[in-house]
Amino acid sequence: MHIRAVRNSDIPRITGIYNHYVRETVVTFEEQEVPEKEMTRRIAGITAMYPFLVAEEPEGVLGYAYASRFKERAAYRHTAETTVYLSPDAAGRGIGTILYENLLAELAVSDLHRLMAVIALPNPASVRLHEKLGFTRRGLFTEVGRKFGRWIDVGYWERPVGKTLPGPL
Repeated sequence: MHIRAVRNSDIPRITGIYNHYVRETVVTFEEQEVPEKEMTRRIAGITAMYPFLVAEEPEGVLGYAYASRFKERAAYRHTAETTVYLSPDAAGRGIGTILYENLLAELAVSDLHRLMAVIALPNPASVRLHEKLGFTRRGLFTEVGRKFGRWIDVGYWERPVGKTLPGPL
């Protein structure tokens, strides 16, 4: 497996991975699939300021991770939100951890101070991943989203940039 910066040629696969989560899960609160043109626009906006990484094997992109603006106001400029998505067939192989470790390493040399993860709950796999990588739960908002006819809670996790984790992962 190889971790690298996103390329425009990755956009069809990234769009397919993301739209799986739109259609099948509450992980994203979007309810309509995102067209490739819109995904292209989003990625261009992200990569203008932050890293956007993909994990690939010879058969193609398995997942992606990126940082993005946490909030629009200027005082938030040293805080970013981090995100990771994997192809459903890539789950459980440690790819999310590897992607996130690479993203955290790139962010460690930035001028960022804090990282935020916003997780739709329940999502035990995402919670485990974030906590393994040094994120700490900081808040819970109950029933703030509604998708597939049910109310969804959202948790906030945060992590200082450059935090050293004890021992090998």
